[in-house]
Amino acid sequence: MASSATNPNIRYEPDDKCPATANFTTAIQGILFVLAPTILVVAITVRSAGLDESFLAWAAFATLIIVGGIVALQAAKIGRFGGGHFIVCGVTPNYIAISIIALDEGGPSMLASLMVISAVFYYALGFWLPYLRRVITPAVAGTILMLIAALILPTAFKLVQDVPSDSPGYAGSLVAAVTAFLTVGLALRAPRKLRPWSLPLAILSGCAVALFTGIYDFGPFTSATWVGIPDPQFPGLDLTPDLGFWALLPMFLIVTLLQSIKNLSDAMVIQHASRREPRTTDFRLIQGSMYANGTGILMSGLAGTPPTSTYPSMTAPLINTTGVASRTVGYAMAAMIVVLAFFPKVSGLLLTIPNPVMGGFLIFAVGFLFVEGIQAVVRSGLDTQTAMVTGIAFAVGLGMQQSNLLGIFIADPLGSLLGNGITVGAAIALGFTALLELSKPKPKRLETTLEIAAMPKIDAFLQEVASSSRWDPTSSDRLRSAGEETLTILIDSRDGPDLDDHQRERLLISARREENSVTLEFVTVFDEENIQDRLAYLGEMHETVDQREISYRILRHYASSVQHQRYHGVDIVTVVVEGSSA
Repeated sequence: MASSATNPNIRYEPDDKCPATANFTTAIQGILFVLAPTILVVAITVRSAGLDESFLAWAAFATLIIVGGIVALQAAKIGRFGGGHFIVCGVTPNYIAISIIALDEGGPSMLASLMVISAVFYYALGFWLPYLRRVITPAVAGTILMLIAALILPTAFKLVQDVPSDSPGYAGSLVAAVTAFLTVGLALRAPRKLRPWSLPLAILSGCAVALFTGIYDFGPFTSATWVGIPDPQFPGLDLTPDLGFWALLPMFLIVTLLQSIKNLSDAMVIQHASRREPRTTDFRLIQGSMYANGTGILMSGLAGTPPTSTYPSMTAPLINTTGVASRTVGYAMAAMIVVLAFFPKVSGLLLTIPNPVMGGFLIFAVGFLFVEGIQAVVRSGLDTQTAMVTGIAFAVGLGMQQSNLLGIFIADPLGSLLGNGITVGAAIALGFTALLELSKPKPKRLETTLEIAAMPKIDAFLQEVASSSRWDPTSSDRLRSAGEETLTILIDSRDGPDLDDHQRERLLISARREENSVTLEFVTVFDEENIQDRLAYLGEMHETVDQREISYRILRHYASSVQHQRYHGVDIVTVVVEGSSA
């Protein structure tokens, strides 16, 4: 069932109309945090590969255009593309190491080809998400989020210490402390009208302290030109791949797999953080978010620039402090980023924000992200097995980040990539989750059609399941009634005219016996409504004689648990019914 916790800070949900002022101020705050790390990652990648300044200028320009486009696509819902939420996006640092290797090995054209193939693989992972749901679970996603938060924290403290050598020893710590404490203090206690300005006020205060302590550098602003469009340097694709290409391809696919799992976690967190009242995760929007991310990787590959990704550690705290989660903010932010690409002077001004200021905010954001990871694990159902898998994956991942034991056996760069704490933690969480799934009893299966005429066949199937479980008559009736009500809800919720016999929607039912329960899984095509949300809020509704609500109430009576996952083209309703032996 959905969590009962509410978030009263949210003023505008994703589909709410948002005033222009709130759109503008929230978008500006998002740009403040995304621009500097985006340009930094581009510069590190290009300069580490030994490419010239003209390519760096092109890469920075193209990256901002792509980031703006992906922020807009994440906010949109265009067919199956788009996450339908305001999501801050930027360049991911996860590809830095292998991108530098690819640039050294075959230049921008090889990197472009590898990124295009990675994008296709990313699309495939989004399409296969319904079939990977038993392994890539909310608990796995929450574990990875906690690892990301824990492993980002040292970076935050490094930023705090990144000050000129001739500055006072306390400068970085003082600037970061002012930024962090003001961010938290204003978000918690500022008047409601002032609260949306918590982040920019904290940043300005941090910058003022940085100016007072002598660590504020105006160089990026003074050296930048006012307006400029660099010469295009599209690298093209390498259509004759050599041995170096095939050697690097597995590494790119591994990083892409990890990136997709991280983006899945990101989308779950942002969906939860964007609502006043809790709702179950809409996996169709997560698929749309993954398709949008895949598009960002594809466009980056064609442009020869580092790939884009979502920034949950910036999005969720920004939404929570401003109370604005409207999708229109994404469009405003996207437009501003694209415009900024043509005005290097404005970008230079934002790049003058000192690293200790960024570090102070990041410390606040990491704590918020860690709590979101814990909540994702708890919402999935924190039983003994889930707790054990989460604990082991987190502990080993955190330990491997401190001491890469795989590096002893596997040479770099593959050893460094595989020995990364997030990689190892994700592998352990996925491996143990798959092991638990494979060790469960094999389910009984029934394939039929989604129509009331299939009820006798389904009832006989459920009666057989109860009989093989040696349940008493009361438990058997409860199982059969739960199956009947679930079928009734599925049929009544269909949208559109009746279909002929050749167009009937398929219904696949599986029944898996547990120790004292049976888990029923109904797989079919479903409408916009989520059964799990309807059951969660049923107690708040007024009594009516609506047949559908009666079915929901009866199902809630018979089932101990109901979960509903919606994907593009397939919907999965899981019903757990407890029983006792005869």
